[in-house]
Amino acid sequence: MSFLAVVGAGIVLFATTNVDDMLLLSAFFADRALRPRAVVVGQFAGIGVLTAASAAAALLALTTPDGWIGLLGLAPLGLGLRGLHALWRSRGSRDPEEAERFRAAEARAQRATHSQWIAVAVVTVANGGDNLGVYIPLFSRDLAWVPVYATVFAVMTGLWCAAGYGLVHRPALGTRIRQYGHVALPFVLIGLGLHIMIG
Repeated sequence: MSFLAVVGAGIVLFATTNVDDMLLLSAFFADRALRPRAVVVGQFAGIGVLTAASAAAALLALTTPDGWIGLLGLAPLGLGLRGLHALWRSRGSRDPEEAERFRAAEARAQRATHSQWIAVAVVTVANGGDNLGVYIPLFSRDLAWVPVYATVFAVMTGLWCAAGYGLVHRPALGTRIRQYGHVALPFVLIGLGLHIMIG
């Protein structure tokens, strides 16, 4: 394969295996408790882990057992249930000021732990079963092109993050996404976790 053919294949494969990540990124960017920088770092870390794992599996001529991919769904399911519980507790208060103080305390607690990017990375990896299924055979065919694919995936990850951030901050659509994003995120994560475990 030529260099341009590899770059083109990398772009197409990344786009097709990460379409659902655009929804996740939009939900992450819309959640006021999550810092945009943590979302970007977590997305890059997650894609990096998936790429490295695929390269290692290709090098060792390994395949990914289907049952193991299903277990990855436990991570977003757990994060979604935790977010839903926090949302329920904040909504359970009849005093709007008290609810707002609770949300602010939750946001401070999340920021203080410095674990936001790890949570985003975990969800990205858990949602990467299709990535592994495509990348491992691709890398197995020609390991020499893996650095090129990795570079393409890194550039595409940056574009994906920019598109997700831009979608949330568009004047027409962004206001609604930001208004309801923190409510939608737990349900998106729960649905993703169940989809990974069942599918």
